[in-house]
Amino acid sequence: MTSTLERPSDTPSHTPSDIDNATETSTAATGAAKPPRRRSRFTDRIRRSRRSAVWFVPVLVLGAVAQIVNLAGSPQRIDDEGTYTAQAWAIDKLGELTHYTYWYDHPPLGWLQLAGYAKLTGAFDRYDTAVLAGREFMVVSVIVSAALLWVLARRLRFSRPAAAITLLLFTLSPLALQFHRSVYLDNIATPWLIGSIILAMSHRKQLASFIGSAACLGIAVLSKETFLLALPLVAWLMWRNAHPATRRYTLSVAASVLALIGLTYVLLAAVKGEVFSGAGHASLIDGLSFQLSNRQSSGSIGDPNSLINKTFSMWWQLDPVFIVAGVVAGIVALFIRRLRPFAILLLALVAFMFRPGGYLPVPYIIALLPFGALLVVGVVQNAVQKLLRTSKATPARRVTAAVVIVATVAAGVVAVPLWSTQLRGFFLADLDQPTREAQAWIDANVGRESRLIVDDSMWVDSVNAGFARQNVTWYYKVDTDPAVQALSPNGWRDSDYVITTNSMRSLLSTFPQVNQAVDNSVVVASFGLGDQQVDVRKIDPDGITQATTDADTASKARSSAGTQLAANTRLTLAPSAKDLLTGGQVDSRGILALGQLLAQSSVTVSDFPLVDGEQNAARRQILISSINGQPTPAGSLAAADVSAYFSSLTNTNTIAPTLTQTADGVLVTFAFGEPTGLLPTPQN
Repeated sequence: MTSTLERPSDTPSHTPSDIDNATETSTAATGAAKPPRRRSRFTDRIRRSRRSAVWFVPVLVLGAVAQIVNLAGSPQRIDDEGTYTAQAWAIDKLGELTHYTYWYDHPPLGWLQLAGYAKLTGAFDRYDTAVLAGREFMVVSVIVSAALLWVLARRLRFSRPAAAITLLLFTLSPLALQFHRSVYLDNIATPWLIGSIILAMSHRKQLASFIGSAACLGIAVLSKETFLLALPLVAWLMWRNAHPATRRYTLSVAASVLALIGLTYVLLAAVKGEVFSGAGHASLIDGLSFQLSNRQSSGSIGDPNSLINKTFSMWWQLDPVFIVAGVVAGIVALFIRRLRPFAILLLALVAFMFRPGGYLPVPYIIALLPFGALLVVGVVQNAVQKLLRTSKATPARRVTAAVVIVATVAAGVVAVPLWSTQLRGFFLADLDQPTREAQAWIDANVGRESRLIVDDSMWVDSVNAGFARQNVTWYYKVDTDPAVQALSPNGWRDSDYVITTNSMRSLLSTFPQVNQAVDNSVVVASFGLGDQQVDVRKIDPDGITQATTDADTASKARSSAGTQLAANTRLTLAPSAKDLLTGGQVDSRGILALGQLLAQSSVTVSDFPLVDGEQNAARRQILISSINGQPTPAGSLAAADVSAYFSSLTNTNTIAPTLTQTADGVLVTFAFGEPTGLLPTPQN
């Protein structure tokens, strides 16, 4: 059978069965040997499927494994993921379109699909972190996209090895992994777009195929509106592949289907009475105006502080080789007939990013990934074909092909160590640990009556932990949603805690109320470093100046009382513990409880351990290693005596702490939230 590599790059496509049948017919005509028995079409299909499966199945499995390994650890979840997950959760658990007022910023079909998947599979019930349910659906979407990309590559006459390499680029590039793992509407729309393209290239049953193509494109656009940019490609493919005799009819029907699907979005707004602007409700017109013209520009690529510069820097850091190779392949593919439509789409999408005054979404790159992989491999395969057919290729074409292959080898040499480092991070690093630790600290230490301002990635988890829905506020809504503002007549002062992430910190200047909440709060727990850092900040309604004054006063009172306690001959302290006690860094409840215990016993304190995350807070743990000269390891009588004493504390100022038996002694832990006024204020 003639291989794809032996076929001219721009000759008409033939299926393997066509070639086999032609060969058998030729043999029979010559009257030579007895022709072999004609295989059935079904047998031929099985034979071809087996050969394809040898290449397709392993790379698809490898791509799936790459998506799944350490899915919870890398990348760190971000606000956008939380938003789409929370909207899907609201549909599944609350029967509402979103967890806040729906204002037509995006069509809802994307998170409706996520909600349907979660409902069918119980995804939200399987994970403590809601975003992981969304990421699971992203894995499914990416694998479906990869399978469809294989079909598309084969339709474009890629050899099986070339199609397999296309899938590897699409699933294993660090740039792809970063965004494919994240909960983005673009990932949900991608398989629908690829499916639309495949159906638009069909030569058989064209009416049904074109209707399916239009429907898939409509679903893609209603999943993520930016995929409407692919409409010219789909329309051109339909026009080029349509039978001339029925072209007008089939294209008219396909256009009608696409329009009807698009009108369902308008119908949704019309049913709710929200098509046009008006007082007291969101509107479709306002949402479209925001997305198309009123959204803040991403700035200039030459400005290092602009959003577009930061976005490109992020993409470049992940995989510069894929970015350069994709753009170069797009340019070269303009001269390869079967790849030209996809090259035009890729380059048009790239050019669209630089439109004056435009906004560039961070996940915009997702739409380019399948076509970038397709063009890179397609251009290289075309070059290999030309070199293998040196007798038919012109010298100029042979030189061009050689340059492409040399450039590909050089790109591979650069990409291998870069990918190795990046992939190691994706598979091993736990970048989301600070967020989980912050959530766990809140669940353990913050009263459920408290009001929180949070990154949306923590919204569902906080509600599931028992906080009232109206007491957990997505920071984006504090300054933008009238319904949320009505619940906080005093603005930021009506909230108790604000939990800051990198997403929130980078946008504080855009949200005045959130900014003031942060400025008038103190860090009570902090987890992680750099971009992964998550801070739990307690808001002081009287302002940061008063909070600082109160903190200084409390520290002096603790220092004075601690110094007196350290002088007690019945108390033995490790040097580091003594420094903490006399330095005012021990919780006043611990000082009072130790003072009462020393009235009847001698005590050794080896440490005032820090609660995880509470770097700057007063130490609210005491590690007692002996009492009355008896060590207090777990299970000892001395440990039981210590536990009995602290368990008996009933004074409202010293609520009984929790006790943990350790090999080093009894660990006493008071609840978070040191009461004020327990210790006398020292006189100057």
